[in-house]
Amino acid sequence: MEQILRLFSIRIRECFLQANIFEMFAGELEEIRVRVNQPIELVTARGAYFLKNDTLVSFPDRQCLSVTVEDLRQMSTLMSQYSLYAYEEEVRQGFLTVEGGHRIGVCGQVTQKAGTIGRIYPILYLNIRIARERKGCGKTVYEQLWKHGEPENTLVLSAPGTGKTTFLRDLIRLFSNGDEIHPGKRIGLVDERSEIAGCLHGIPQNDVGIRTDVLDGCPKVEGMMLLVRSMAPEILAVDEIGGVEDFFAMQYALRCGCHLLATVHAGSLEELFQKPGWDKCRDERMFGKYVVISKEDGKRRYQVKTAGKEDVCF
Repeated sequence: MEQILRLFSIRIRECFLQANIFEMFAGELEEIRVRVNQPIELVTARGAYFLKNDTLVSFPDRQCLSVTVEDLRQMSTLMSQYSLYAYEEEVRQGFLTVEGGHRIGVCGQVTQKAGTIGRIYPILYLNIRIARERKGCGKTVYEQLWKHGEPENTLVLSAPGTGKTTFLRDLIRLFSNGDEIHPGKRIGLVDERSEIAGCLHGIPQNDVGIRTDVLDGCPKVEGMMLLVRSMAPEILAVDEIGGVEDFFAMQYALRCGCHLLATVHAGSLEELFQKPGWDKCRDERMFGKYVVISKEDGKRRYQVKTAGKEDVCF
């Protein structure tokens, strides 16, 4: 967690070290929410906590560790490696990816240019999403995503913050590497937001497998078409699909002989098929398997669903 610690101002860093924050959570920390003039929020699967006199509390008050404008100024400088201008395009998209594959969502004062976001400065709100590879989290489900020796077209769905990107990353790694039973597959990964491979200057910080080609920071539709033409993937992997253009690109990939591995925001199949265009996806059987991720009592539950059949994995 040294990479995360280095993102904070000297004052906050010292408070974290004194309280042994990262040792307290023992790998459970998922997000750190930083808001100007508000207490720092430490988010886990079990709930949110705040730091008060070196102790974690669930309900904040004025004595909790809060963030100043100067703290955020220092953090903006540190997370952009002392050159916020060089990262301005990423910031304009609302996020930065830093060493270790950690992703930082940003908000603040917006300057418009021709009716669009020209610049976000000063940055006054941060969501530090801690990239944590959970190797093996997809292993049980992975075994169920094959049919007649080939991967099935698979869609992973869950509500936001339930772990679908982490799960997708592990599935990509598993399909890419293969095992004693299943051969490894060439994978083309469109990582539009740098969340899956966690690329820094184009180099993956996360393990996405030995046969995976990564197109980092590229819009999904253009990326899918490019990878099919240039890299001949056996599996095309993409995060958070949903637009009409995405469907056309996926259909093109299927006609070219690619298998699909994708995610979408939806809490259930019923919710998914109420979204515009998804009923057609269902009727055309674009995906053979659906993996639904949910949380119960802080634990993730995985359901693998096909037409007329349901298997539940934990």
